[in-house]
Amino acid sequence: MPELHLALDRLDLVVIVLYLGASIALGLWVGRGQRNLADYMLGGRNLPWWALLGSIVATETSAVTFLSVPGIAYAKGGDLRFLQLPLGYLIGRCLVVVLLMPHYFRGELFSAYEVLSRRFGGAVRQVASVLFLVTRTLGDGLRLYLTALVVNKVTGLNLPLSVIAVGVTTVIYSIFGGIKSVVWTDCLQFVTYLVGAVLGGALLIGALPNGWHDLSEFAREHDKLKMIDPSFDLTQPYTLWAGIVGGMFLALATHGADQLMVQRYLCARSERDAGRALVVSGIVVLAQFAMFLLIGIGLACYYDRFPPPTPFQSNDQVFVSFVVDHMPSGIVGLVLAAVFAAAMSSSLNSSATSLLNDLYLPLSKRQFTPAEELRLGRWASALFGVAQIAVGIAGAQLEKSVVESVLSIAGFSTGVILGVFFLGVLTTRATRRGALVGTLAGLAVISAVAFGTKVAWPWYSIIGSTTTFVAGLLVSVSFPDNQP
Repeated sequence: MPELHLALDRLDLVVIVLYLGASIALGLWVGRGQRNLADYMLGGRNLPWWALLGSIVATETSAVTFLSVPGIAYAKGGDLRFLQLPLGYLIGRCLVVVLLMPHYFRGELFSAYEVLSRRFGGAVRQVASVLFLVTRTLGDGLRLYLTALVVNKVTGLNLPLSVIAVGVTTVIYSIFGGIKSVVWTDCLQFVTYLVGAVLGGALLIGALPNGWHDLSEFAREHDKLKMIDPSFDLTQPYTLWAGIVGGMFLALATHGADQLMVQRYLCARSERDAGRALVVSGIVVLAQFAMFLLIGIGLACYYDRFPPPTPFQSNDQVFVSFVVDHMPSGIVGLVLAAVFAAAMSSSLNSSATSLLNDLYLPLSKRQFTPAEELRLGRWASALFGVAQIAVGIAGAQLEKSVVESVLSIAGFSTGVILGVFFLGVLTTRATRRGALVGTLAGLAVISAVAFGTKVAWPWYSIIGSTTTFVAGLLVSVSFPDNQP
């Protein structure tokens, strides 16, 4: 990241503090009156579909996305080919609604992995839950670190304190407000970063001598409007095939077999509402990415006409550099609050739900009262909050390439879990032994692919899920056991 020698104006600091305070206040207010785990973890199964839509979009949008997607179009040779991925994401969401979502509304589930317990028994459910908990804590902790880098650069606050500042804000409303708090605070975050991005883009266009005309002419002259790449190259992430096929499987994994997303569906008033929220979120994400990419093209145009005093060290940081160098006081604070908003969607409640319902409560020999279960849920949320902050602080000790690799691990593990879901949903011949062996095979193969080849990341989910499914089915057929 380039050094941003910025002393924030008092108004900017006030805007940021007000935003963080509003997040906590909203979370505490909407989360009041909880009596049991169903209230704490599922919001009473009574949240409107449009709130879940906002939460889904905010959950999959991180500060890294907010800053990096404009950098893709800004880069030399950058264009709109990234949009091939959200096209695949939209198809994958529709398949989740058809193939997987009906299983989540059979009975009153708390966790995505309860479906696996019905089909294969507790061991497969527990393995999937542990895999989710480890990778989610690792991935979100490192995303917290990457967000803290921005806080560190623009405020001068040291890195550990920057991690703690963002992390503690999220922990407070997650612990006391539960999933209802998380969903409504996600909606606030969604509106905040959307307004911040729109304002940033509008001011960027206004800074060009001839406004939109300059941007459109620059885009045509530099071939920045290219959207479709029909080539078949497994090492390139932004091709039509990587987008449609890889993106489809990635969405199936992240939105169909990940507790973080499934928990939001279970909060809906009905399966129809959950499906509506998921499909419409795909359209919103596509439009959102298009906006971020257009901002990137605008940045390329601006800095082509007004070169920076020193070259940028990273394309990912061009947007935030423009914000802090060229936007008026107050707007800077709002856009930086938008960066924080994109980072603050919480996975703590989802992790606590998985820990309690998939591991602790089924293995415990005692019965807990509703009040005791609620207290356990809050303690578990706090535990994961501390763990993510610790991972974020430790991230400062890692090389950037290591951080990116670990984030890849957190992403592709959901493909392996998707393969297990396919074993349970698409065939009646799979057994518990096959599911467990398939999981190990999927993890081994995708680890080898990720760290030993140049295959692009959109293909990870299809490789992981296919390997898990095929290996699991072969073992099930070759070595049947008494457990279906």
